[in-house]
Amino acid sequence: MSDVETETPNLAPRSALARFRLWLWIGVAVAAVALAAALMLRAPAGDDASKSYSAAFGGSFTMTDQNGRTVTEKTLRGRPYAIFFGFTRCPDVCPTTLTRMAQLRKALGADGMKFDIIFVSVDPQHDTREGIREYLGLFDTPIIGLSGTAEQLAGIVKAFHVFYEKVPVEGGDYTIDHTASIFLMDREGRFVTTIDHKEGQEVAVQKLRRVIDER
Repeated sequence: MSDVETETPNLAPRSALARFRLWLWIGVAVAAVALAAALMLRAPAGDDASKSYSAAFGGSFTMTDQNGRTVTEKTLRGRPYAIFFGFTRCPDVCPTTLTRMAQLRKALGADGMKFDIIFVSVDPQHDTREGIREYLGLFDTPIIGLSGTAEQLAGIVKAFHVFYEKVPVEGGDYTIDHTASIFLMDREGRFVTTIDHKEGQEVAVQKLRRVIDER
């Protein structure tokens, strides 16, 4: 699958609540950057600094993949991975990001299958294992789809400092605002860097090669 059409959800007109959510998003982004910067400034020089920064994102979690297997941070060790949080009814960011990851995997050539792509659903109310399996099958590349109970989701969201929030739309339905970054983890489950949706293909490929080559 090479192209995905994007659409804008039918959201209610912007209100004071919407403006509040915007500032909340900004606050979350600033806090994440501040956390990373603080760790880099306060940690001892050398290997200790690198370890402190790597520990800023990621941690203990237990989820279930689309085939019913239990997945934890320990079962993922041994292979680097790119992890992204979203939901199957996401109208634009999620399909665009997953399509991009499939394209980046192809751009890496023989190295493309040396890392895992992981999609974490932040919509336990709607996203079943079967639905996630069907959704991920659209992207023409192996993707691990994770879901869990509200408690399990809270655990992995906390570990990666991810923001998500249900947003009501017309007709009584909802969409979900969520962090759009892709987190890159090394083969030991340590955070390395992120891929931002605004970054070019060459930069993203270089970051993935760095994660694949890191020991």
